[in-house]
Amino acid sequence: MNARVERLQASLDEPLLVSEPANVRYLTGFESTNAALLVDRERVRLYADFRYAAAGRAVEGVEFVETERALYAGLARVLSGRVGFEREHLTYAGYELLSAAGVDLVPRSGLVERLRAVKDESELDTIRRAAAITSKAFDRMSHEPFVGRTERELAWRMEELLHELGGHGTSFPPIVAAGPTGSTPHAHPGDRKIEAGETVIVDAGCVLDGYSSDCTRTFATGPLPAELKDAYRVCLEAQLAALDALRPGLVARDVDAVARDRIAAAGLGDAFGHGLGHGVGVALQEDPRLAQTSEWVLEPGNVVTVEPGIYLEGLGGIRIEDLVVVRDGPPEILTTFPKDLVSVD
Repeated sequence: MNARVERLQASLDEPLLVSEPANVRYLTGFESTNAALLVDRERVRLYADFRYAAAGRAVEGVEFVETERALYAGLARVLSGRVGFEREHLTYAGYELLSAAGVDLVPRSGLVERLRAVKDESELDTIRRAAAITSKAFDRMSHEPFVGRTERELAWRMEELLHELGGHGTSFPPIVAAGPTGSTPHAHPGDRKIEAGETVIVDAGCVLDGYSSDCTRTFATGPLPAELKDAYRVCLEAQLAALDALRPGLVARDVDAVARDRIAAAGLGDAFGHGLGHGVGVALQEDPRLAQTSEWVLEPGNVVTVEPGIYLEGLGGIRIEDLVVVRDGPPEILTTFPKDLVSVD
């Protein structure tokens, strides 16, 4: 049995049905969109249909059980007694099937996610390598022409760079948001051509061996209006202050407040409407969350983004994001592309 499964077993009051694909993969290395794991104190059973049978039988430390393709109909025929389930992930349809078969279902929350939040050294090494690829892609992108090209064209170029530099895939479709497009946090690259004298937000990351990276930089296509230039200064100061405050033992909302208070003090509080950051690992967004309402207490081994943003409607946006490991001392910053305002052609 691997150490991750053993840690989960030690926390269980009853067998746990793991249905979230990322959690199944984290615990066993098995990747499927149609699988479930039943973990109890003595054994681990992996359920999947014929398409995944050969891969399932090769997983060490589990008993593989082949089911029909209608996974939860099959599980309803073999599960019994008291079983915990992941309340955030089991569908209502799956719940109905299991409940109708007499399974005594007990909602459980975050049991695997809490394990995922603290990375071991092998995970950190993989995320480090993914972040290094991403940093190199940003460096290469900074030498590309921006003005006159569309957001969509540059987003595709970033995707090409991440692959060329060794990424196995992208963490998400890269975002390139220039001028007024960048005044919304999760903008979609379009056919608008980038113009001189505006900001360009580039948000991208790659997947390497199942782990994600994430980075955002904001470029300038020449001299900026004073309002945008000042917003960049405020955003960078807020980001650096939050990084300096990031320590184990702090409550996540207090780290969020460090950046948020700086931006508010500059009169731009209403222009920063999202959380400061989120965990990154086998999923792009996972625990811990750095947000105004987050009660999560940070621990060494947490990997989080620190990404304040300022969005000025109709004018442009600024977001500066690093991927960071919480350490006993100062945090380890994994994304290394410069954060001073870089001007591109």
